Amino acid sequence: MIVPVPCLKNNYAYLIPNGAGGALVVDPGEAAPVREALAQLGLELEGILCTHHHLDHVGGNVELARPGIEVVGHVSDRARIPRLSRSVEDGETLEVAGIELGVLHVPGHTRGAVSYRMANALFSGDTLFCGGCGRLLEGTAAELHASLSKLVAAVPPSTTIYTGHEYTERNLRFAAAVEPDNPAIAERLATVVDRRRKGLFCAATTLEEELRTNPFLRVDVPEVRAAVACERDDPREVFGALRAWKDTC
Repeated sequence: MIVPVPCLKNNYAYLIPNGAGGALVVDPGEAAPVREALAQLGLELEGILCTHHHLDHVGGNVELARPGIEVVGHVSDRARIPRLSRSVEDGETLEVAGIELGVLHVPGHTRGAVSYRMANALFSGDTLFCGGCGRLLEGTAAELHASLSKLVAAVPPSTTIYTGHEYTERNLRFAAAVEPDNPAIAERLATVVDRRRKGLFCAATTLEEELRTNPFLRVDVPEVRAAVACERDDPREVFGALRAWKDTC
């Protein structure tokens, strides 16, 4: 069972138990909530998976890392992720604390962004959000579009995607502006609004749900192209226009 751990203002770290009393943590933005969750579950931390170098995802590394704990991140982030001890590259398969993981290099939000894949789960960091995607801080729209296409091709639709932030309601409000006649978006937004009012977690999704409701994965849909007034039938151009629009919201 994967356990979401709220960190900072709207970040999520994730604990992945290994079934033998140990666990990995994905993106510990701060140490204290992770330690508390480990204690409550009676788990020992055995590894840290970093999707990228931003402080709100690695701020807990120094306090949590100790001898024997592997800190994993992309090879290009060797100088930017605190306590990094294992550098990985695209397509690599590795085992950490008895858990097998696949690595997907997904640049766009940052140069060294990676997503980690395991059985029926994917940790997307700030590359893919529920109903949205990351900002272009170190890459181009074409790069992020290619990275999202890679994620879609890499996992089955039933895969649960665990994202780095609770941006779901805001993203779906934007999605509804892009596709006001999409009933799947309207239904999902209503559900998320209700859940967020109750303080419930909404930062995980399935790929199948994203393909129905996330405009950044729907740039080949005529309604999305029309919404950004893109004359050319080029998904990369639609994506860039969509990302630019979202940046103004």
